[in-house]
Amino acid sequence: MYEPIRSKSVHSTMAGTSHDFPHRTREEELDIQLAGHLAALLAVTDELRAAAPTADLDAAAERLAEQVTRLRGGHAPARASVTTTGREPNAQALHRRAHTLAGRALVVAASRADTAAAILAAERMDAHTAALRPRELAPR
Repeated sequence: MYEPIRSKSVHSTMAGTSHDFPHRTREEELDIQLAGHLAALLAVTDELRAAAPTADLDAAAERLAEQVTRLRGGHAPARASVTTTGREPNAQALHRRAHTLAGRALVVAASRADTAAAILAAERMDAHTAALRPRELAPR
């Protein structure tokens, strides 16, 4: 009724038999995930720096770039050049997005027990919360 399988399965169910594809440890997967969240946070930080440059954002961008470089084994993150797109960026939306990304990075850093990245992510969450607070709490 059914034709028998003639080729070897690509999914090995027997432990220790398949060495055909790369395996990563949990720590390596968390490093990749944390580097991705921090790189995304760096991209949003660069957008905020282009819209309204401050010393705090400059310092944060440098610290984020250092952490991403460390997590990627010395490979520096890609940085967007500051260009004008013809429209005014929405700083509030960028701060909300940065806050969300910092929260994600904090969760992964805590899971990975990476104190430096966790502290940086928590500081960025606080900074973006403070940037959002005056406008969101103001009476309309």
